[in-house]
Amino acid sequence: MHIAIIMDGNGRWAVRRGLPRYEGHRNGALRVREITEYCAKIGIEQLTLFCLSSENWKRPELELKFLMDMLKHYLNEEQPNLQKNNIQFSVIGRQNGIPDDIIEKIQECTNLTKSNQGLKLCLAINYGARAEIVDAVKKIVQEKIDVDSIDENCITQHLYTKNMTEPDLLIRTAGELRLSNYLLWQLSYAEIWVTETCWPDFNENLLNKAIEDFKKRKRNFGGI
Repeated sequence: MHIAIIMDGNGRWAVRRGLPRYEGHRNGALRVREITEYCAKIGIEQLTLFCLSSENWKRPELELKFLMDMLKHYLNEEQPNLQKNNIQFSVIGRQNGIPDDIIEKIQECTNLTKSNQGLKLCLAINYGARAEIVDAVKKIVQEKIDVDSIDENCITQHLYTKNMTEPDLLIRTAGELRLSNYLLWQLSYAEIWVTETCWPDFNENLLNKAIEDFKKRKRNFGGI
């Protein structure tokens, strides 16, 4: 089973408590560890988390700096946990705008865990689905693939997620009812589950609730 999550509501969680927005991100990072380890424990095959969209660069500079610092801290601190829990780590998204030291740390974590056989954890960082599709089209053009050979499989194999299965379940926190330019191609037949709970308050019980709801749904993939 592949679960994709839009981790929304960190800033709102903090504002409602009279805290700076970065405190919402700090607490949200703790949920990333908790939910990731729980997914590994219960046998989820793939977990893809929307961490930073390509549109998030419009946010205040101080908040962006905190997000980058927190990402670097996460990559440093989580390496032992990734190994302990047999988690394979990867990142999708464009690298432009990401500091070089963070890119190096991402590559280090990716290489360190590439042989792990448990949960596949993917972080979407500086990610936008439309940009991903544009990049896929550019690759196809550069490879001079014959037009008659271009089909859905061809495009899928040129996406950032070419080595991943498509998500079965999309979870969005904080009650918003939109995809926000997230995995537009891959989510075509995913089941969607939304909670009003902001990401810093999301927990194992809510994840179980989403999974149980998913199991009750009938997936026809366009058929009857």
